[in-house]
Amino acid sequence: MKKIVWSKHSVLVVAIVATWLTTYFGYLTSFNMKIDNIMQEFILFLNPLSFLLFVYGIALFIKSTKRRNFYLLTVSMITSIIMFSNAVFYRFFNDFITVPVLFQTSNFGDLSSSVTANLHVTDIFFFTDVLIIYLAIRFIPKNERMGQRNKIGRKLYFVMTAAVIMVNLGLAEMERPQLLTRSFDRELLVKNIGTYNYHIYDLFIQSKSHAQRALADGSELVEVGNYINANYAAPDPEMYGVAKGRNIIAISLESLQSFVINEEMDGHVITPFLNELTKDPDTFYFSDFYHNTGLGKTSDSEFILENSLYPRNGSAVFFTHSGNTYQSMAAQLGENGYFTNVMHANNRSFWNRDIMYGALGINKFYDIESYTVGEGEAVNWGMKDIPFFDQSVELMKEMPQPFYSRLITLTNHHPFDLDEEDKLIPEYTSNSNTLNKYFQTVRYMDEAIKVLFEDLKASGLYDNSIIVMYGDHYGISENHNKAMGMYLDKEITPFDNAKLQKVPLYIHIPGYGKGKTIDEVAGQIDLKPTILHLMGLETKEDMYLGSDIFSPDHEPFTIFRDGRFVTDKNVYAQEVCYDSETGEETDIDECEPFIERASTELNYSDMIINGDLLRFKEEQDKLPISNSKSKE
Repeated sequence: MKKIVWSKHSVLVVAIVATWLTTYFGYLTSFNMKIDNIMQEFILFLNPLSFLLFVYGIALFIKSTKRRNFYLLTVSMITSIIMFSNAVFYRFFNDFITVPVLFQTSNFGDLSSSVTANLHVTDIFFFTDVLIIYLAIRFIPKNERMGQRNKIGRKLYFVMTAAVIMVNLGLAEMERPQLLTRSFDRELLVKNIGTYNYHIYDLFIQSKSHAQRALADGSELVEVGNYINANYAAPDPEMYGVAKGRNIIAISLESLQSFVINEEMDGHVITPFLNELTKDPDTFYFSDFYHNTGLGKTSDSEFILENSLYPRNGSAVFFTHSGNTYQSMAAQLGENGYFTNVMHANNRSFWNRDIMYGALGINKFYDIESYTVGEGEAVNWGMKDIPFFDQSVELMKEMPQPFYSRLITLTNHHPFDLDEEDKLIPEYTSNSNTLNKYFQTVRYMDEAIKVLFEDLKASGLYDNSIIVMYGDHYGISENHNKAMGMYLDKEITPFDNAKLQKVPLYIHIPGYGKGKTIDEVAGQIDLKPTILHLMGLETKEDMYLGSDIFSPDHEPFTIFRDGRFVTDKNVYAQEVCYDSETGEETDIDECEPFIERASTELNYSDMIINGDLLRFKEEQDKLPISNSKSKE
């Protein structure tokens, strides 16, 4: 029998093929990426190869077999960790990791319960290539014959590598024109250029955004300001100032989506108190209201509320730009006599809040040290909502009035664990443990809000306050579409995924008596001007991208951070235009006028943040940026 003669670079070939196939099968099994045609499937199959040929090919320059093998094993371990980390992250955020997220180390301890819940035994598969390469090193005989064509072979190898990269980029450009210049969707990037190349691209983008501040000179404000002025929505005279002088209590409803409002689960009412509130004559309930958050989740919703700007794509502004100058709602209210504060029974440093709140002009942060967490009063991420609300109202009673308090709830947070005594309805039954428990924590949150209203009435604060409550971001990601389809009794499409980003908004004005349900499309980006106008504060000179929802000039149009958008007639998702009523695909021309505008608006927001442009407005006004003018 003829003895097999192994090439000197057999281990290199094994390494490339093993990691290539491990990556591809990881795509298929761990990421819910929509593939529409055979070309997209081929690009998905090809895209790991372009990176792997190059990075593994560096081994051709390493003469020592021992060092070469060590290099190959190290690369395979790094690529395996990258894929494993993205898979775990994707299960929670339905997105891919970005460079700034990797540096949010202060959050890791608080995120541990959510991370643990997303670990699967099958994740060991991501390290299959490491094992295969190790076995190849052990059992493939060494062949140190250099040969005369070694240098020529290396050149041919890298010419082939360059060709594969060009083919990959060419096919990606054909499938998705302007992919690298106009895409806000990380999934599109991964589908077309691969996970590893995406991370290189992300590093470039993050470096570019940090350079923007150094290069900005304030001239950009003219272009952005013209756009903002052209889209200004004047307040409704009937609503302007209706809550003037009242305390403002803004409540961030953790992970609450609108699909539970006025609905049942297996015969159990999910949100009885919130359901009643939708009919309350003192309440405006917004039934077609959407979150605009990105990877910063709750911190993004805080940023949007305070600034009426979009969060950054792929990172949390609270981390990356806490040193910026901002024109926040808290700062403007503070200049008009309000004691501004945030109440959240969590660590001060989580999401970098202790630093960012100073930049936002918030007078005081009532963190976990301001609360007493008794036995049985904590679950999952921290203090339960009912004792949190009880103690928060006690703290409010000691505050100077008027005050602006933001309360951030915790209990309805992934992985949605709850103590037995707090389970007011049974679990749902589906293939998703996450969705099954979600209904129980939402029901508990509803009960907690009822307690808050009772406490406010008992404290004497209720009548002289306005209560704004809004869902901060989604709780059930697209990874649970099968279970959601079971609950909603339909197949979940990209149209449905977009509509499921709807979160509730309640504006409750005790004694007003003219409340109603408003079904106009709006988003968190609209909260700041809406609230300030209700307080009788003018915003004409401010730099923000939302508009007063009560304004006759408010446009039914809201943009998601990933570039999707919703209008009163259409939904745009995954580059498809849908009819908003039927959910059926319609002519792309119907969405076309808004596609460019969505991209422009997101870019303007990024320009303001990345360039720290509001520092120039401060210099131009010759006043502190917090001195937004009141025109009462």
